[in-house]
Amino acid sequence: MKKIVEKLLNCNNTAGLIFVLPAFIGILIFIVIPVIGSFGLSFTKWDLLNPIQFVGLQNYKALFHSELFYQILLNTIVFALSTSVLGVIIPLILAAILNSKIRGSEFFKTAYFLPFITPMVVIGIIWTWIFDPNIGLLNQVLHFNINWLYDSHYAMAALIIVSVWKLIGYNMIIFLSAFTSISQSLFEAAKIDGANSVQTFINVTIPLLSPTIFFVVIVTAISSFQVFDLIFLMTQGGPFDSTNVLVYSIYKEAFEYFNVGSASAIAYVLFAIILVLTLIQWNLRKKLVYNEDN
Repeated sequence: MKKIVEKLLNCNNTAGLIFVLPAFIGILIFIVIPVIGSFGLSFTKWDLLNPIQFVGLQNYKALFHSELFYQILLNTIVFALSTSVLGVIIPLILAAILNSKIRGSEFFKTAYFLPFITPMVVIGIIWTWIFDPNIGLLNQVLHFNINWLYDSHYAMAALIIVSVWKLIGYNMIIFLSAFTSISQSLFEAAKIDGANSVQTFINVTIPLLSPTIFFVVIVTAISSFQVFDLIFLMTQGGPFDSTNVLVYSIYKEAFEYFNVGSASAIAYVLFAIILVLTLIQWNLRKKLVYNEDN
């Protein structure tokens, strides 16, 4: 009997491995091997045509001695920080309002979520028209005369507006889901104790939603550091590199300047930044997340 059970277990293990094998092969081919290969390329000089030349740390040294790289890094940080802050605060406030069962809440949920599922190409075309200095809707309605996407002082702000607008619906749905896990008795108790809506939101809602807020902040920050399509569609990093960010600079180095080694080096600088940022946020969770013991 024991031998029969062992054979069955072995059969189950074999069957499980067979089912997992396609996913494992896909991860190996499309993730693991490219990651290792790009790390090796960051120490080389290669233009996709001529033989690969090993140059050691030269690509990294060139990056950290380039003023343009620091401008691109600053642009990335400004974009990611602004998007992360506004892309969390605004959805949280909207979720709290919609959770109060206002009239037409289902309509507003759908309306806010639609931008998230809209293709970025469509969003880029529409917002480029909205920001157009001559026929754009924004200048026409607000009676401004601003060259939004063609002025280095306003281009980054325009991109942040679009990015936050697209993120609002997704983050709001996550917060609304988290609201369902909060007992209504806590809000009733706060009301009995004389707390107004603002006090209840700050002292009851935010602490209980802190695990969700922490999750949304990390996910939003990581995605903001990896922004590419919005930049590519609306500004191409201009004007005067005022909206150029790390991922877009990777694209330009690799596929416009054919400097694959430098592009790979930038990619691993970005990886290090995201890793450090995530570790810092993770270590701060005990202080920021309510009832976090581990």
